Amino acid sequence: MSTATDPRRRTGTAGRGTPAGTAGPGGPARPGRPTGGRVDRLTWGLAVANLLAQVAIVVTGGAVRLTGSGLGCSTWPMCEPGSFTPVLHEATTIHPFIEFGNRTMTGVLSVVAVALLWALYRREPTASRPPGVRRLAWFVLAGIALQAVIGGITVWYDLHPAIVGSHMLISLALVAVSAYLLVRLRAGDGPAVPLLTGPARALPWLLAAAAAVVVALGTVVTGTGPHSGDEDQGFRYALDPLVVTRAHASAVWLFVLVVVAGLVVLHRRRVPGGVRRAWWALVAVTAVEGVIGYVQYFTGLPEVLVGLHMLGAALLVTAATFACGALYARADAPAPAAAGV
Repeated sequence: MSTATDPRRRTGTAGRGTPAGTAGPGGPARPGRPTGGRVDRLTWGLAVANLLAQVAIVVTGGAVRLTGSGLGCSTWPMCEPGSFTPVLHEATTIHPFIEFGNRTMTGVLSVVAVALLWALYRREPTASRPPGVRRLAWFVLAGIALQAVIGGITVWYDLHPAIVGSHMLISLALVAVSAYLLVRLRAGDGPAVPLLTGPARALPWLLAAAAAVVVALGTVVTGTGPHSGDEDQGFRYALDPLVVTRAHASAVWLFVLVVVAGLVVLHRRRVPGGVRRAWWALVAVTAVEGVIGYVQYFTGLPEVLVGLHMLGAALLVTAATFACGALYARADAPAPAAAGV
């Protein structure tokens, strides 16, 4: 096959003078690396900031719940009747300020998302990227707006666990989209080419499905446990906490099985070293998250460990997204043919 028609061949350079898409001294090419000057620095920085902010709001949302500040602001979109911010008076506690701080994070996310959209449309060379890349940023902005509305609904319905759980799941979905946007920015603009063949091509889909089950059951466990988000409004699922915890743990072990099977497949196939590193990073995050999960369970769910477990969930989703994205290569899209040729 000629290099002009090989979909895995990329143009430009990829560091140390090695042409992107060609084999270097360490082995085969590393798909997904940026071509020379392809990623605008400002756009990349905003995309990274967007991912960090999405992870941060998971943490601040957890702080609201774990400190019992879920109803610190008694209404929405105002914090108090007639006041957008907390009102100081003799009975004021720290809860309104924690809740208002989490609401303020939504504004920060919105500013970052709008700036990222501007960069994707106006900065070169990102302004010439495929529409699918920009759609990811639009999805993030729309998700932030949806989250603001759901946050208000959680207050109106006194922190119902189903609504609070959906709030968390959407946040994790936005973390995944934000991580995938980084993957796409680092890749070429051509169609995705799977690095694995045969049944192994299903590996990223199995990993994504297993991760989705893990986080979904995790919100059910939280909605059954002691941390309702408010000392007086203790609405919980009418489920046996031990049963749902075991179901969540079983899903985690299934996820671990998929990760281990994936590592075995990757080490038997000739895949770039960067792909294996992405999967080993996923192993590390999974191990830490699993240890935190078991320790928090056997120590009575202390708030600090539950908060770390929520942070770990966001990092797990991020690592899983990077691991799935690493299994596809994208060549640079060919230049359009001249008219009449």
